[in-house]
Amino acid sequence: MMGRTHDLASFTALSYVVATQPPQSITLATGITSLLICFVGGLTPDIDQPTADLWRKLPAGSVIGRIFHPFLGGHRYISHSIIGILFFSWFSKFLLTRVGQVLLVDVNMVWSAFMIGYISHLIMDSFTQEGVPWLFPIPFRFGFPPFKVLRIKTGGTFEKTVVFPGLLFLNGYIYYSFYNKFLDLFKHYLK
Repeated sequence: MMGRTHDLASFTALSYVVATQPPQSITLATGITSLLICFVGGLTPDIDQPTADLWRKLPAGSVIGRIFHPFLGGHRYISHSIIGILFFSWFSKFLLTRVGQVLLVDVNMVWSAFMIGYISHLIMDSFTQEGVPWLFPIPFRFGFPPFKVLRIKTGGTFEKTVVFPGLLFLNGYIYYSFYNKFLDLFKHYLK
């Protein structure tokens, strides 16, 4: 999937989680940080590709991306697996715990948002023709549907005309269906 599709998918996943399991109390700083970190999580699995959107958004990112690329085994390997989920879960928790002492945000909520974005990326890539090596280092890529010919071509017409608009529609549906919960959350900020 393209970066913008991953951004929207991570936002959709976070919106659904917030709608179905609204936080009891949240500060504006934690809410904004969680949203931004969710987008970062949604792009993080692609750090194994030197031309990834995440690298392009960082100063000197293309240089750093070329340095990291050989260590991650190429595109859609370790960072697109259960091992990658475990590593980035631990690493992001470690970083957020250190930074959280300065930022004064709910680190657990921000970490959860990062992981929601990260996992949404892998789920979305499971629908592409390339699939995802969930059980890395076992060299088998899982995809849905099981037949490669029925899966989505990354950057193809189906992604641009069906998947992306479908995610927009799903967001609209989530916000419409859970309007009162989101309204209560925003009222909490205005107090």
